[in-house]
Amino acid sequence: MAPSGTVHVLGKQLGRVELQALRRSIGHVNPRHPLRSPLTIREVILTGITGSIETPLRWHPQPSDLAQADSLIDTLGLAGKADEKWPTLSQGERGRVLIARALICNPRLLLLDEPSTGLDVAAREQLLETIDLLDSTHPDIASILVTHHLEELPTTTTHALLITDGRVVTSGAVRAAVTTENVSAAFNHPINVQHQDGRWTAKARRHGPSGVGSGYVNWPLKDASRPPSGPDPKTCASGPRVASTGVV
Repeated sequence: MAPSGTVHVLGKQLGRVELQALRRSIGHVNPRHPLRSPLTIREVILTGITGSIETPLRWHPQPSDLAQADSLIDTLGLAGKADEKWPTLSQGERGRVLIARALICNPRLLLLDEPSTGLDVAAREQLLETIDLLDSTHPDIASILVTHHLEELPTTTTHALLITDGRVVTSGAVRAAVTTENVSAAFNHPINVQHQDGRWTAKARRHGPSGVGSGYVNWPLKDASRPPSGPDPKTCASGPRVASTGVV
């Protein structure tokens, strides 16, 4: 922690702004959402208004709240499922519900904290399509996505910030920041980064018993086989309306 300095979030200085008001300007998507009750999709989305996990006692949504929740349900590919219960949803459906929950207060900033956690490939791709959709459905909302995996970066990503071991490796326009050189430096390991059709892949050179490289293999960006003494890099990808990653 820095011994001195100031922190500004959305133009407001921490310590000089009412935190509840600031929180209402930020939508947070946490794939580990700790809901235990069998709320419906509509009810889960409405808890984004109250900022709670469960529906507060004696709280009743306004007709406009219900209309907005139903609109988000349709927009994010959940039409006809408003009354389905949280425990019955797939992980992919839960991810879309949580994005809708984060959007219902019309935030200025959307934070997606490793949103693909626990998803299979198909569900991950569906979720990324939903995130890319926000570029047209919610063009005024800036977004920041945190991930360990380059293949999880949405095609609408414009800027990136690479962090490892508590320090910034690089930041800037995504094509300039997410490169073989920078990612290899972040992981302290030779990694080949490629970009095709708007998506990224990362591969590491595998050495045979003789130490001679035997080609490239897929290298997950958070891999239990990586030496525990190494850094734990993350990529913070900013969405299409963000001019700078300085807010991170």
